[in-house]
Amino acid sequence: MQNINEIEDLIKLISKLPGLGPKSAKRIVLKLINNRDEIVKPMANTLAQLYKNVTRCKSCGSLRSNSNGCVNCDNLSEKFNKICVVEDIADQWSIENSNIYKGYFHILGGTISSVGLRKEDLLINSLVERVKREKIEEVIIATSATVEGQTTAYYVQDSLKDSKVTITRLAQGLPIGGEIESLDDGTLYSAFKNRSKLNSSSE
Repeated sequence: MQNINEIEDLIKLISKLPGLGPKSAKRIVLKLINNRDEIVKPMANTLAQLYKNVTRCKSCGSLRSNSNGCVNCDNLSEKFNKICVVEDIADQWSIENSNIYKGYFHILGGTISSVGLRKEDLLINSLVERVKREKIEEVIIATSATVEGQTTAYYVQDSLKDSKVTITRLAQGLPIGGEIESLDDGTLYSAFKNRSKLNSSSE
């Protein structure tokens, strides 16, 4: 293989993407090189605009653009009384695509203990603030059924113990060790429909 620094650097970067290794990265780079005008040029421009204009919302953790704001927080056309708490944006997208849930989302940004994350590193405090500000009646905890996901769910529940909100947890249909983004629509539907109550304002 020719030793060209730009190619080597790009292969290393692409190899860091989920599901891709060095061999897949090399094939992608060759495809890009052979399609400079059709793919590389518009992709470079799109990535630059993405880097410049798209960030995570500091309040809910979802994606926001400089031009349109946060669709999750700035949705004035619909008023919901519930928030679904997920680990990352991929989980939000999976649930949205299933069309089984209508309400706000809150993206924590990971789980406690995963990649050294602590409770303070997640958007748990802003969740408590949103529940009070938006007069939320139900918080649906939709973290994964892993040890980290269960631990995170406990801390979310504990952080909301002084609020009057009802807290529920995805139940039947969510396999032990399962991650939200890998579940099919049927499993997600069952998990939402059979979610269990963790506490209530009267307890």
